[in-house]
Amino acid sequence: MSNDRATSTPDVLTGFDANGPYYDGLVGANPGYHAHLRLSATRMGLPQPGTGLRLLDAGCGTGASTAALLSCAPEAEIVGVDGSDGMLVQARAKRWPPSVRFVHSPIEQVSQTDAGRDFDGIFAAYLIRNVPDRDATLQEFRRLLRPGGVLVIHEYSVADSRLARLMWNVVASTVIIPMARLRTGDAALYRYLRTSVNDFDGASRFRDRLRNSGFEDVESHTVTGWQRNVVHTFIGRAPR
Repeated sequence: MSNDRATSTPDVLTGFDANGPYYDGLVGANPGYHAHLRLSATRMGLPQPGTGLRLLDAGCGTGASTAALLSCAPEAEIVGVDGSDGMLVQARAKRWPPSVRFVHSPIEQVSQTDAGRDFDGIFAAYLIRNVPDRDATLQEFRRLLRPGGVLVIHEYSVADSRLARLMWNVVASTVIIPMARLRTGDAALYRYLRTSVNDFDGASRFRDRLRNSGFEDVESHTVTGWQRNVVHTFIGRAPR
């Protein structure tokens, strides 16, 4: 798989549609999953309590990242967007304040929906590996942001660390894939997950990709626990 393009979006979306009912249970078994989402959302540096802010949760899935955003900016308007109907069914079934809504759309077509643009912040968790054109998606994010708006990408990246790559592949092959097979009867999506993480940019290359897409003040930080140097928070700002 090329580092510049992800696998076929329809195939990936079909997998997420089918796994929607099981997804929360599977990720919930990952120690630190929700805490790390909240950590990355906190790293957006949003003013509290978020009154008047418009935030985009790009690739919101079942709403775990939406909840992380809401915990950091409880009075912000949050628009969750995802291309998978099966995941959005799970997200919409949860209880949310009126300031949160969900839109079904491929992420590259957000500006053509009623989600709008001129966002103060965009949070994209576990999304960027799965889009057909990463650079085009990042450039679209920059256009969707207000001047000075913040983009936070929460994503696996193991290419820069041999130990992180080893840790990821051991956990994926001995825990994630067998658990998915046991719970869903089909681990195809999670075999894809393992491969897509291995093929994704290293942290240094992805920081360069953000800069080349027009973002400023680019930085990245890792998380704690077994996912140290496996999961990262990438941060950039739209030009002011």
